[in-house]
Amino acid sequence: MAATSARTLKLLSIFGIGATLTAEELATRLGASVRTVRRDIDTLRDLGYEIEAVRGAGGGYRLGRASRLPPVVFDEDQAVATAVALQTVPTVLSGIRENAARALATLHQAMPARSRLHAEAFTISPARNYWEFPASPIDAEMVRAVGTAINRRHLVRVDYTGDAETITLTLEPHDLVVWAARWYLVAFDPDAGRWRAMRMDRIEPHPPTHIPFDRRDIPHGDPVTFVMTAHDRGDTAAEWPCRGSAILALPASTVARFAPGGSTVRYGTETTCRLTLGAWSWPGLAGLLLTFDADITDIEPGELRQALHSLRTRISKGLGAHLLRDDS
Repeated sequence: MAATSARTLKLLSIFGIGATLTAEELATRLGASVRTVRRDIDTLRDLGYEIEAVRGAGGGYRLGRASRLPPVVFDEDQAVATAVALQTVPTVLSGIRENAARALATLHQAMPARSRLHAEAFTISPARNYWEFPASPIDAEMVRAVGTAINRRHLVRVDYTGDAETITLTLEPHDLVVWAARWYLVAFDPDAGRWRAMRMDRIEPHPPTHIPFDRRDIPHGDPVTFVMTAHDRGDTAAEWPCRGSAILALPASTVARFAPGGSTVRYGTETTCRLTLGAWSWPGLAGLLLTFDADITDIEPGELRQALHSLRTRISKGLGAHLLRDDS
């Protein structure tokens, strides 16, 4: 009986990946016969899991959407992933800390001793990195409202606060992206005929429109790449003791992808852009600019120009000493 229960739980874990697998493929993974697999599938159905039989080419069995929530089964790796996620989610979502803590406690209580020890080894205290500059945690209800519109493919109306004013937009929402602890909405703006990457902390959604739209192909074929390369994604310059800017001989999309958190990129030409960023010292800021390995011009303010000049002097002295030793 114990072996049967363990095999059935493993089968449920396999179904959890969302794939459609034939009885033969399932039997191979379980090391059992096809007949045993079908019997275990019947057992899962009796327990309330909706196991669908898919006919035709590429058919097999898959986990459907049940009308009620049956018990959830995790293997050790899934339990660890869930435990880590529950500990870190309050850093990016507000109004969810208490629920996440209760869910984590419930998860630990429901685990066998061995799995619980495995998961508790990943007890963490998330801390903010100086270079992340995350937005404040996003309200979970706002994420739910926008996420529901994405899943249902319904237009959303939002108030969006830009650099100067708040505007009302009607958008085709496609994806939510979390990058460097900041939430972004990837949406197509039909009125402007362009794609937008928008900071969620600048958005205030209106009531649902219930107006459907057809999904489009996202630029680069990937919402994450689109957000990372969008120079106008709504980021703001962070407060640092020292802050400056320069024009880099690189495309804005390239600089936007690799610029430190808390910096802004402004489009110049196809091959240039202005990067504004900060650091704890002027030499530190100068060093960050040099990491882009590109020509820089129109450097502001004077303290940044002086820091770059000082770095050049120090580097020249260091290289000069090496050249003297090499010549000798």
